[in-house]
Amino acid sequence: MTKQDKLLNRLIQYLCNERGVNTPRLACADKSKYFRALCNVREPRAASREFLRMQDEYLREELRLKGITDIAGLAPVQPELYLWQGDITTLRCDGIVNAANSQMLGCFCPNHGCIDNAIHTFAGVQLRQECAEIMRAQGHDEPTGRAKITRAYNLPCKYVLHTVGPVVYGELTAEHEQLLESCYRSCLALADANGLQSLAFCCISTREFHFPNERAAEIAVWTVLDYKRKTASKIKVVFDVFKEQDYEIYARLLGTNE
Repeated sequence: MTKQDKLLNRLIQYLCNERGVNTPRLACADKSKYFRALCNVREPRAASREFLRMQDEYLREELRLKGITDIAGLAPVQPELYLWQGDITTLRCDGIVNAANSQMLGCFCPNHGCIDNAIHTFAGVQLRQECAEIMRAQGHDEPTGRAKITRAYNLPCKYVLHTVGPVVYGELTAEHEQLLESCYRSCLALADANGLQSLAFCCISTREFHFPNERAAEIAVWTVLDYKRKTASKIKVVFDVFKEQDYEIYARLLGTNE
């Protein structure tokens, strides 16, 4: 049994004890998914120092095994603009953008494929706790188009910027477009206000929130360019995509044939 397996067993046992349920007998291949599911459904609360120590050790080794991409190793496609296809939770830069929901507590659906779930999973349970503290102080759901900043914990970036994108049901409207633009401007302004020198954007609202991919990319690129022109910001911006379709769209908009 590897050290990772031993950590996983102890982490699962802690979370099961916390929930008051028996620890199930699981095949080795199922344990990481079960651990992730337990973290996904866990309400924001303090955890013991020993749990956090084990969790952090486990997550950092998982990250090492996946491999880290450093923004310093990426080639810009335009001055201070980058296009990268990969897992945003493995990108080392100053900040990454999370497509959050209005509760801003992360995705509670076990093992869901959204970026909100992935970021909270691999950052660790501390991220949900910090978000909960922010939301308690705010006293209401996060409005669409705004942004909040938190620590990144076990992710290779320094900060996570959380923004709630517009949800599109039916016809795309001018209001949807304005709100998506506001997401990008809010994140850029918040990053600059906190001294970040680099920021990676996911494709906000395009998956679970049904914003059309092509139009979303147009708004993203135009808004970043317009913000940098108007503010003279020198922040490096990475457009991070996961699907080949989105890579092709951004490559065309940014004028690269790579």
